[in-house]
Amino acid sequence: MSWGFERGKSYRRVDIHKDFGGNGRSGIVTTHKGVVILFGREGVSSYGYANRLRPDGIYEFFGEGQVGPMTMDKGNVAIRDHVHNGNALLAFRILKNGLVQYIGEMFYEQHRTIKAKDKLGDRRDAFVFELRSADAVEAAIDDDDEVYAADPIDVLRQRALAAGQASPSKDKAPRSVIERSRDVRNYILARAKGHCECCGESAPFARPNGTPYLEAHHTHRLSDGGPDLISHVIALHPVCHRRVHHAADGKDFNEALKARMREIEPNL
Repeated sequence: MSWGFERGKSYRRVDIHKDFGGNGRSGIVTTHKGVVILFGREGVSSYGYANRLRPDGIYEFFGEGQVGPMTMDKGNVAIRDHVHNGNALLAFRILKNGLVQYIGEMFYEQHRTIKAKDKLGDRRDAFVFELRSADAVEAAIDDDDEVYAADPIDVLRQRALAAGQASPSKDKAPRSVIERSRDVRNYILARAKGHCECCGESAPFARPNGTPYLEAHHTHRLSDGGPDLISHVIALHPVCHRRVHHAADGKDFNEALKARMREIEPNL
């Protein structure tokens, strides 16, 4: 489940808009609830390109703009900058009779510019966004035991800050969403110095690489893992982490964690 949606299950689009708002006709829907929602068809596109799920797990989503070159604004920039803006990215497949099927939560990895026909049949520059499943990112990070304390804390912090930026510096090659996720997690766990940033208890045991076992929790998203702003991620003892996700007071507890993060990262 993610934001109340189950992967592979169909929903009436009109009901989604009742809950989240946004333009009911747009393929890229921005909301005021911390979510950007994508609605796309798969198969042959009238504009010469189709959304598709690649064998390597990347979901390709065609950008917004019907006539002339696509521009990096409105819905397109909402996809690119969703991490920097603190928004989750949810993808749906358009079916028939007003139904859509939930594909899953995604992270922007990169985009490329291709030549494709516009609504008038003229060739123009168009964006293809490459998105990676949040589940795939979280699984990759969970299986990763890279020694996060190998570098000085200030170096880890700079990498983590860069991971949450809207776009990479022009003089640097873009890093994959998994690499950026690792950068965030490594800094958060190093910042905690082996103690839960909520209750203060020591990590209950060590990882195979000898580092203290704590879990990174994203206070502004339902999924844990993926790149994020370091002011939105807190290192927790497993018991505290289970509380925020499974306890009766989980929502209130998460709000308390947000307040705690304002103390931990007061300048962000």
